[in-house]
Amino acid sequence: MRFSPVPEESKRAITRAGIILTQDSPNPEDLLQARELAERWRACHAYPINTFQSNLRTKLKNYPRSPLAAQRLKRMPTIISKLKLYPKMELTTMQDIGGVRAIMGNIADAYKLADEFRNGRLKHELVNQKDYIESPRSDDGYRGIHLIYKYKNTRVPCYDGLRLELQIRTKMQHAWATAVETMGTIRNEALKSRLGAKEWIDFFALVASAIAYMEDRPPVPRFQHLSPKETFKKVTDADKLLKAIDTMKAYAVLFQHTNTGSNRKHSYHLIIINFDTRRIRVKPYDSDSLEKAVIDYGKVEAVAEKGMRIEAVLVSAGPISSLRRAYPNLFINIDEFIKILNRIERKTRQ
Repeated sequence: MRFSPVPEESKRAITRAGIILTQDSPNPEDLLQARELAERWRACHAYPINTFQSNLRTKLKNYPRSPLAAQRLKRMPTIISKLKLYPKMELTTMQDIGGVRAIMGNIADAYKLADEFRNGRLKHELVNQKDYIESPRSDDGYRGIHLIYKYKNTRVPCYDGLRLELQIRTKMQHAWATAVETMGTIRNEALKSRLGAKEWIDFFALVASAIAYMEDRPPVPRFQHLSPKETFKKVTDADKLLKAIDTMKAYAVLFQHTNTGSNRKHSYHLIIINFDTRRIRVKPYDSDSLEKAVIDYGKVEAVAEKGMRIEAVLVSAGPISSLRRAYPNLFINIDEFIKILNRIERKTRQ
């Protein structure tokens, strides 16, 4: 398998490229060069996340309740938006360009896996960690465990120092997070970055607090004054006001899934959502075609930047069936989230 090398340019040059990408009216030639370098910087993270997720999949074989593993390279528009949102952040130190995710059956399994990584004999350096399960984000309600590593591999030291993020979530936390991304995609708002309509951000934060009670964990701080039953009632009321379930269902049926291929296992999939044609296309790639997949990824993003409403992401999660479960937001699928809302509604009647 051929992987992209780390760019030969200095870290200073890569940081400069990130700065240019965030400018309002950069010189066109500078922008083109900055974009090309940023894409190569993103592409070189494919090797670290590929080997890291292999270790993750091995660990997950010992867990019940059908856990899932997935990996992805961060979308370039999201990278640029994050650099704009956090001006002090540099492209070279962004910790989640390469992301690996584990979706566990319950809270106990999530913490057990996190402890395996924290206390195991990994060569990679754990440089940061966040427990958003015990301490949910107050503004949007996000919950999950994040472990940030600096990659280290004596066989291929050229990738040493690249950062990657391991996210560990329960299935309910994952259903919530993907529903946030789905609604953000539908509304063309960065809800996952706490940018967009306040009523939707508040709604999802309320749901996160309800899920926390269902998982017997601390609620979202700004709703901690509410009892579990009061929280469930407010979620139900907010859903009726926003018509959240009806809205998401309506958009889901508009989109047609095309070119999803067979269910045989491919190493990578490029998922393309076209809002003009209301179609979702999935292009599979085998293990020897990663370089082509990354190039195609960049081409689709370049088309989107010209004004077309297209979203794309390059991911790896095994066969299509696993891909749909790991990334339901990319298929405009909120079935599991709706099940959670229905459970919450039933709790208001108990």
